[in-house]
Amino acid sequence: MPSHHHHHRSTPLLSATAASSSSSQSFVSKLLLLLTLLPLSLAALAFVLQWRGGGVSDPTIATSAAYSRWAPRGSHHEIFPGMETFSSLSPKSHSSSDCINLGRTSSHSLPYYGDWKFGFEVNLRPKICITTSTSAGLEQILPWMFYHRVLGVTNFFLFVEGHAASPNVSKVLESLPGVKVVYRTKELEEQQAKSRIWNETWLSSFFYKPCNYELFVKQSLNMEMAIVMARDARMEWILHLDTDELIHPAGASEYSLRQLLLDVPSNVDMVIFPNYESSVERDDIKDPFTEVSMFKKNYDHLPKDTYFGMYKESTRGNPNYFLTYGNGKAAARIQDHLRPNGAHRWHNYMKTPNEIKLEEAAVLHYTYAKFSDLTSRRDRCGCKPTKDDVKRCFMLEFDRAAFIIASTQTEEEMLNWYRERVVWGDKDLRLKLLRKGILTRIYAPMAIIQGLRESGVFSSVIANAPTTISKDKFLASIDSSNSSRVVSPTTHASRKIGRSRQQQTSARKVLEIETNATDEAAAVPPLSPPAWTMTTFEQ
Repeated sequence: MPSHHHHHRSTPLLSATAASSSSSQSFVSKLLLLLTLLPLSLAALAFVLQWRGGGVSDPTIATSAAYSRWAPRGSHHEIFPGMETFSSLSPKSHSSSDCINLGRTSSHSLPYYGDWKFGFEVNLRPKICITTSTSAGLEQILPWMFYHRVLGVTNFFLFVEGHAASPNVSKVLESLPGVKVVYRTKELEEQQAKSRIWNETWLSSFFYKPCNYELFVKQSLNMEMAIVMARDARMEWILHLDTDELIHPAGASEYSLRQLLLDVPSNVDMVIFPNYESSVERDDIKDPFTEVSMFKKNYDHLPKDTYFGMYKESTRGNPNYFLTYGNGKAAARIQDHLRPNGAHRWHNYMKTPNEIKLEEAAVLHYTYAKFSDLTSRRDRCGCKPTKDDVKRCFMLEFDRAAFIIASTQTEEEMLNWYRERVVWGDKDLRLKLLRKGILTRIYAPMAIIQGLRESGVFSSVIANAPTTISKDKFLASIDSSNSSRVVSPTTHASRKIGRSRQQQTSARKVLEIETNATDEAAAVPPLSPPAWTMTTFEQ
């Protein structure tokens, strides 16, 4: 009996255990099913979102209303030029060669530009402008300009002549917000002939000389006018850059010139960007901004032992470490009494500017990056290809040698010289100098400009430009286009500043000039980097 009663008591316990086990198995099964279905559901959702575009509009197909928020306040442009629907562009005919390499492609390396505001918000600080003197075409100016827009530059003061002043180019430039186009007309030359600069000594050693010296004076006069325009536009910083130069804002918390200058102490008046020089690896480069990624670093960014220790291998028989200049470019804070100090620096009539030199950021100089640069430089100057005459025309030794080669050699001889002196064809030498830090790879500008091109920005800007320009602007563009043609050496040096030195002097006498000790700081010309000598090596 006892055992019988014990049997009846154990039966409910076994049932309860079985039920508990069954319930536990059921819970585990459901949990496993949930864990299996959850990632599958998320994957399916991601696939659907990707297939539909994820709710993010591609800027090349978005509606114009979606992009109207990027237009500058108060602008007559409903949408930012270059950001319009590509399919909505009016079917205008553009036969200009400037459209080459500016069109849209089918691939997208940087497809989404909805957040690229190009710096037109009123509250963004600091306000930065760039001024340049150029005769380039749209294929160079537009990538240069929009790249710097991405970096935070809001305004551009373009002093144009030659091809840049032609109606097909100027109408596009004038259609862009924040861009001021100034033509080299007779009126402009007469106005600049009255500049106080002519009565001062800091630039006088460059007066009345042809070619590069004339350009240097012209750039200084244009920079002087740009300061006034920058002040009127309430700019805070101004840079002078050529259209073959790109700012590389390394060292900032983001890839932004605005952020870089925002971090500059308030007591600093001028910021110097050491320049890096393009080092091409082929002789058939067509678009340097998107085909060149290798640069030679500046002396200021290298250890002294490395620079001088690798000097001979770095120059490869050329006159200097860099082909052209090595003293960088500068940005200046807009303030009273600011003046240019040549194309590479700024100065102040009332004080010596407090300047700093950046340790990481640089100006990327794409010099002689195309084989055609040899002949284009030759065609812009009317000097004779002799050793004595080129010294009168060019400041730097490589420019002199290149001019003589381009003026006296056959196409094949020029190409061989270009390969020997400019192209870095020796892979072992490239790798050696890359390891030593003399050469470096920089891809950011290439990626940004290629992304802009692929998004259709450049082709949209060209397509949306007005088909005609006013009569006054047309005449100004024709006059400016003609002003840059090569003329005889006797008139070449004075054509931009009046017909004779006597007329220029009398025109300047009407100005009352205040003199200051700081006025005598001589203009900074393009300078070569430090040269290697046996004395340097021994030290």
